[in-house]
Amino acid sequence: MKFGPVSIEAAEGAVLAHATTAGERRFRKAHRLSAADVALLRASGVSQVVAAVLASDDLGEDAAAQKIAESMAHRNIEAKPAATGRVNLHAKAAGIFTVDVAMINAINAVDPTITIATLAQHAPVEQDQMVATVKIIPFAVGSALVDSVTAICAGGEIFAVNAYRSVRVGVIQTVLPGIKPSVLDKTLRVTEARLARSGGRLTAERRTPHEVEPVAAAAAALARDNDMVVIFGASAMSDFGDVVPAAIERAGGTVVRAGMPVDPGNLLVLGTLDGKRVIGAPGCARSPKENGFDWVLDRLIAGLDVTAKDIAGMGVGGLLMEIPTRPEPREPMPARAELKVGIVLLAAGRSSRMGGPNKLLALFDAKPLVRRAAERALASKASGIVVVTGHQHERVRAALSGLDVSFADNPDFAEGLSSSLKTGIARLPGDVAGAMIVLGDMPGVSSDDLDRLVEAFRKSGGRSVVRASHDGKRGNPVLLPRSLFPAIAHLEGDTGARHLVEAEGLDVVDVEIGQAAAIDVDTREALEDAGGVLQD
Repeated sequence: MKFGPVSIEAAEGAVLAHATTAGERRFRKAHRLSAADVALLRASGVSQVVAAVLASDDLGEDAAAQKIAESMAHRNIEAKPAATGRVNLHAKAAGIFTVDVAMINAINAVDPTITIATLAQHAPVEQDQMVATVKIIPFAVGSALVDSVTAICAGGEIFAVNAYRSVRVGVIQTVLPGIKPSVLDKTLRVTEARLARSGGRLTAERRTPHEVEPVAAAAAALARDNDMVVIFGASAMSDFGDVVPAAIERAGGTVVRAGMPVDPGNLLVLGTLDGKRVIGAPGCARSPKENGFDWVLDRLIAGLDVTAKDIAGMGVGGLLMEIPTRPEPREPMPARAELKVGIVLLAAGRSSRMGGPNKLLALFDAKPLVRRAAERALASKASGIVVVTGHQHERVRAALSGLDVSFADNPDFAEGLSSSLKTGIARLPGDVAGAMIVLGDMPGVSSDDLDRLVEAFRKSGGRSVVRASHDGKRGNPVLLPRSLFPAIAHLEGDTGARHLVEAEGLDVVDVEIGQAAAIDVDTREALEDAGGVLQD
């Protein structure tokens, strides 16, 4: 293939390198010129084009990519039609992706014009997710090069999606004095959710003392009726002869590996019992966040063997995101006083359901509601307050006269909550670790309530979302870590940060503060019931 300027007289069959216009006709990049196209270009005064001229033994980019893709052997993967020199390959089922790394490297070493990229080895994939792509870089490539690649592909299966199977899992949870039933219940819910993503199901649970004999008996019983047994110890494994590995052996099983080079997940135990796999789950597996337990569990559910050598090879890439709520994080949490929390007090709303008066100026104990909220915020352990104003901003500012607060006026307050949220967070100083979003119309929230949220945030290392709750139901205020600030800057409409919290997968810590978390005063009746008096 020759590439460069081509005289229009010799351009028939050439492939355009750039979009080209001839009168009202526009030829896209990579268009192959016909005799009629050349005539039109000549009539429009075009004397030459930048193009690729194919040799007799060249294959066009689409044909080359298609030929390579068709030569590949794979399982549960579908190749899409070639376009722009590319063939994308997608998973036909959810599962674990495996790839022959040596084969991929050999293909990519043939010539830079031919490339293939894939997901990482053992990556979990969803149905229809792209797992690999073949890309031809130029507009054409020599057929001999393509033949070299197809010869490599003839060597065996190049990659596969190992589909998840519907496995039955029995769970054992050991109990020590002081462990809360709610912790065990939450662990069960998290485990059910983990299994659901791969089509597995939790069929039985046993709760036993944290002792070798009862755990061994429960494991033997569950192994008879299930495909896998998972054991959550009330105390983390501290020795290879500790309760969980000892119980596997006492039941007649074998410990394959105790300990893994993945963090969180170091204290995992893997064994076999009556031909079934037994996993001693690390403490971090009580959290839904990714940890070493997921790596082993998903592979087993996909029908892949996991050996001691496999686990030993997980160290590179095994340093995962910290789970701040686990009992022994890898590094001490920062001192609580080092984490600054700013407060964004939202006071821009129109009080539309009040029929005219501004609810934030309603009197509670002879004091405007917004001033009451600001004074309580100032009395808390937070570091500075930004008050977002909008509707009747001059009156709101007057109600806060003399208080040590900063103001951020939001001229777009009528567009919804997101505009005020963005305005307030953008005004916070750069050294705050989080922003507590306080609504100006919640008269029951006290300084002590705010302090409890700040303390919970600091205890989490500043990485978790902390949310006020009442009787287990989420409420307000909400404290957001700094990691969410960039995403908040792109919010639109009358929406808060709730969907961002869910999408980012951050840990959420609920702090029970009672009815104050649920009482706002959106209507006249609610305001009067809370003890307020509207002002004209």
